Amino acid sequence: MDTQLEKTHLRIGFVALSDAAPLIAAKVLEFGHRHGLTLELCRQPSWAAVRDKLLSGELDAAHALYGLVYGVQLGIGGPQADLAVLMVLNRNGQAITLSTRLARALDETGNLKAALATLGRTPVFAQTFPTGTHAMWLYYWLAAQGIHPLNDIESVVIPPPRMVDALARETLDGFCAGEPWHALAEAGGAGETVAATSEIWPGHPEKVLACRRDFVAFHPNTARALIRTMLEACRWVDSPTHREEIAPWLAKSDALDVPHELIAPRLSGRDGGRRFTQPPLAVSFFEGGAVNYPRVSDGRWFLAQYRRWHLLRADESDAAGDAAIAAAVNQTALYREAAALADVPIPAETQTDVFCDGAIWR
Repeated sequence: MDTQLEKTHLRIGFVALSDAAPLIAAKVLEFGHRHGLTLELCRQPSWAAVRDKLLSGELDAAHALYGLVYGVQLGIGGPQADLAVLMVLNRNGQAITLSTRLARALDETGNLKAALATLGRTPVFAQTFPTGTHAMWLYYWLAAQGIHPLNDIESVVIPPPRMVDALARETLDGFCAGEPWHALAEAGGAGETVAATSEIWPGHPEKVLACRRDFVAFHPNTARALIRTMLEACRWVDSPTHREEIAPWLAKSDALDVPHELIAPRLSGRDGGRRFTQPPLAVSFFEGGAVNYPRVSDGRWFLAQYRRWHLLRADESDAAGDAAIAAAVNQTALYREAAALADVPIPAETQTDVFCDGAIWR
């Protein structure tokens, strides 16, 4: 088999979140060089920018919301295009933060629905992309507490770095996103983290390494080398000492531009917020390769949620069709080839997941 790389310089997009750590590590430590690649990291202001630059070809690949890929694939998260999930970059590590006012009302009432009623208006919650993971975690969490996310709140899209300011100005009552923005909200007194997404779905998939499907078709050796590079980076970041080590690099102005003291505690799993007596499940990047395999069942879950929230027509549900879509998006064969070359084991294709409301997904 010809293993010559079709392309050696890659532009990789990311959004300012702590779970971009594997990309930062891959560049700082130049893991790509041993696989024939030079990575150029390109920070993007929003997930919409990531989407647009992937589609235009300005980015070769990106750190992306799992649900962004599926939204674009289905034409409900922007222009329809065939995208690919090369691998999962992390699991867990996201959260929901309420404004200080609403968090105190929750303490007083002991019930989120009653706490929202104290506002005297429609609550406003932010997420980061209409079909993205944060929207799906937020909607699931609200629904599990008897709050309809389409009827009982106003859901708005805000880039993660702007959420804390909106919370402080009280134009926002809560948000779901990644770190370090929850830590920043607590540190500034703008809000309090009340839930970790690992409480909603323990071990949930989060960010993926995404690209256009034609990139895989025209650059299969490069795509394989990129997966190997990022597996190496994920393995490195998964060490607790390395998470502490990468935090100052994440803090730099061309990455997150947030003090590393606000990044490291939650990235390393030492802290989950002042309301947690025990930190929730920390963001995981590797765990012996268990994190990174792009299961088809994960993709099917997003399709099911899009139907639940009327982003797709419920009467068009087709289990075989959903499986075919997910199998086309998630590049399991390519991942298996890259993982074998990297000596990374492949976890079971199927598993049973139990959600906060007792629902089971396989």
